Amino acid sequence: MFKGFKDFILRGNVIELAIAVVIGSAFTALVTAFTNNIINPVIAAAGGMNADGLGFKIWENNPATMVNIGAVLTALVTFVITAAVVYFIFVAPMNKINSLVKDRLSTEEPEEEPLPADTALLAEIRDLLKDAAAARSIARTSDLESDLDSELDSDRTR
Repeated sequence: MFKGFKDFILRGNVIELAIAVVIGSAFTALVTAFTNNIINPVIAAAGGMNADGLGFKIWENNPATMVNIGAVLTALVTFVITAAVVYFIFVAPMNKINSLVKDRLSTEEPEEEPLPADTALLAEIRDLLKDAAAARSIARTSDLESDLDSELDSDRTR
């Protein structure tokens, strides 16, 4: 049971995923700090003098009814920056590496073009004639050997 768990954990994809989660968490903190300290003040400046930022209250007397458009824009900017960095730092290079490895592993020899029908027929006839000639040569050799043996036997008996 523990061996299967160990194999699962030590599999390359799980290790890469764990690294990605840790790096993603650290990067999310960086992007959040960037948006809170740089983007939000710019949005608040564009939204007017209200300290609440870009947004409005549905009921003026109730602060819980604040529709905070700035927070939505902040989340959108955080998402876009995070997605762009993850894509350009992790996904695009990994895709390039995978395509290079795939190209290197799949270098197949070019397929030979099939012979035209008449050339294939002539090649088959040539091969059959070669086989027939070889068979006749073997037969002649065995006939010569038997003739030679019979002559030697007749010479011995004389």
